[in-house]
Amino acid sequence: MTKKNNVVEAVDLFKTYQMGAVDVHALRGLSMTIKKGEVVAIMGPSGSGKSTLMNVLGCLDKPTSGKYFLNGENVQELEGDQLADIRNRQVGFVFQSYNLLSRSTALSNVMMPLRYLRNNGHLDLEKKAKELLVRVGLEDRITHKPYELSGGQQQRVAIARALVNDPAIVLADEPTGNLDSKTGDEIMDLLLGLNKEKGVTLIIVTHDPEVAALTQRTVHLFDGRVKNE
Repeated sequence: MTKKNNVVEAVDLFKTYQMGAVDVHALRGLSMTIKKGEVVAIMGPSGSGKSTLMNVLGCLDKPTSGKYFLNGENVQELEGDQLADIRNRQVGFVFQSYNLLSRSTALSNVMMPLRYLRNNGHLDLEKKAKELLVRVGLEDRITHKPYELSGGQQQRVAIARALVNDPAIVLADEPTGNLDSKTGDEIMDLLLGLNKEKGVTLIIVTHDPEVAALTQRTVHLFDGRVKNE
């Protein structure tokens, strides 16, 4: 039974990959909780399990063993379409490389996750997407395609897309990694502002201690475990 204020509750997670005849242990009994509205950084050296943990928390992959509850739902028990459904409803993603559709406008990119949800009228989808683009400062870039936008503007589109489903968590993987320091600061200000105004739960994977210092708490990974909190 999960606590009501825990949006993420991971208990004794193991993840093992088979690489030929070799077993690679990416997670080794990892446990952690994240409360609703928290801003948490995840740090660790290469091979510490950051990417694997990100995939598990984002419902892109399942642990080999252990339990993972996302907003009270037991992810471990879900398969296929069920896993995709909880991912579409509960998780927003922001990637270092933006991952925008190159031939689609900013508006279409933001609307994309909504197309997978049921019982949404087109006008409502468009209205919601436009409101978010305005919120991230792109009211004059709604019809622009990614190649017509700067890196910082593309990341703002990605943030709007991540928020459009009203997710339980937003996972940001090196969200400032491809940006200059000034633009990176603006993106962090935007994410932290959204956390304060909307209570968005942010989980930020980063190698940058300056980014981690802006969060409320840092989880350090080492060899697939939480080193300290």
